[in-house]
Amino acid sequence: MKKLIHRAFIYAMAGLAAGVFYREFTKWNGFADRTALAFLHPHLLTLGALLCLVAALFVRQIPLIEQRQFSLFLRLHDIGLPFMAVMLGVRGVLQVQGTALSRGMDAAISGIAGLSHIILGASLVLFFLALRKAAAQAE
Repeated sequence: MKKLIHRAFIYAMAGLAAGVFYREFTKWNGFADRTALAFLHPHLLTLGALLCLVAALFVRQIPLIEQRQFSLFLRLHDIGLPFMAVMLGVRGVLQVQGTALSRGMDAAISGIAGLSHIILGASLVLFFLALRKAAAQAE
């Protein structure tokens, strides 16, 4: 449980830093439109901090930590979410700076972001499978 709370704290700090970066970077560059940076803050807070805190609460009540799917969820989550955050940051910074991307570079950024979303989606499925199995064992 302590490790999950520690992860939640790290994701919360990253989410708060991303929010400050978004506001200051766009203000400094005089950018007023919507950018991918706006999504970085809520993604890190919700999928990072909040999800880890919810998982910590479940670990306290049911044998979730014993589930193989749960350990796999944690590994995939810790790969997918930071990957996704980096790609949102890259896309957002390029949007704010008005950088013209080649079709290949645009596709590469989208492809890597898509892979991170797939990894994160798979981790969420594993989380729910682990929850179901642990809840069934607890009954």
